[in-house]
Amino acid sequence: MLLFTPGPTPVPQNVRDAMGKETIHHRTPEFEAIFEKTRSHLFKLFKTDEVVMLSSSGTGVMEAAVINLCHNTLLNVNSGKFGERFGKIAVAHGLKQVEITNEWDTPVSVDAVVEAIKANPEIDAVAVQISESAGGLRHPVEELAKAVKAVNPNIMIIADGITAVGVEPIDVTNIDAILAGSQKALMLPPGLAIVGLSNAAIDKIGKGRGYYLNLASEIKKQRENTTAYTAATTLIIGLLEILETIEAEGGVETLYAKTVIRAKAVQAAMEALGLHVYPKTPAMSMTTIDDENANEIRSILKKEMQVNVAGGQDHLKGKIFRINQMGLINDYEMSWVVNAVELALDKLGRRKYDGTANKIFNEVTFNLGK
Repeated sequence: MLLFTPGPTPVPQNVRDAMGKETIHHRTPEFEAIFEKTRSHLFKLFKTDEVVMLSSSGTGVMEAAVINLCHNTLLNVNSGKFGERFGKIAVAHGLKQVEITNEWDTPVSVDAVVEAIKANPEIDAVAVQISESAGGLRHPVEELAKAVKAVNPNIMIIADGITAVGVEPIDVTNIDAILAGSQKALMLPPGLAIVGLSNAAIDKIGKGRGYYLNLASEIKKQRENTTAYTAATTLIIGLLEILETIEAEGGVETLYAKTVIRAKAVQAAMEALGLHVYPKTPAMSMTTIDDENANEIRSILKKEMQVNVAGGQDHLKGKIFRINQMGLINDYEMSWVVNAVELALDKLGRRKYDGTANKIFNEVTFNLGK
């Protein structure tokens, strides 16, 4: 079975092998050396002033960012399930909340964000997805962050990069916290989350808030190459292996370039089949197709073609399917996936199979890769 969901993504064999070795204790010089080397790679990836690893899912690091960086009112951008989640976290912790809501295919307006912070002077943090994976949408986060800082440089910008870090270059100049999760472009099992922080964010955190998710406690310990609480040793060993693999295969810039080519080739192949790309500004992490036969296509792909792609949630359940493009993916596997979609359309009587998807995918891949 080919796993092509936008998280979890497949774990490469060499990473599985690294994680399958004998367990070591997290309070040892051996693990501290691994931790130090992993942090060094993460600084190169995030390009932030600090990086912190947490033993949690992506939701855990979302909560850590909100409680440590928002002390009054959170403005959250809701164009999907995960933008909505930021608002729920704020409410759960007794913070005030202002929300900008759009359809799940629609990026946030930078002007709308600026208007909201001018109208609500108590807003001290803005939370937004870089890639809102509920619909495969890319928000203009860098432009938004710059505009917010121009109005009030003390407002913290929390950018959820869980389906963006390791996918494309992100300008973190005006971002105070950028979040990542292990099971996406980092090609690991779920359970490890990472946050890159600005110096301004570190100042705002101060002594930190919360207990387990207190970022001040973690910053102090992780600068000593250990953790405040039990480290996810196996996952961190796997993270070091995947980061070293990325570096050995040309570095993160090469990974970005290949991901962009793959994303454009898949999108072009789907459009050539007469399918509609759902978001107005598609993310590079996935191609999302809205279609009346979305459920049937997913079922045929899984049962007959051995390809597992993701569906939709809430009001998009049964109405979309999402194809992953993150990570170290072989062209022949991606080609199999687009070909499988075309075969599924033939089985549904939508169009006769003629190899169009593969032809377009290979043409775009070749032309953009020159």
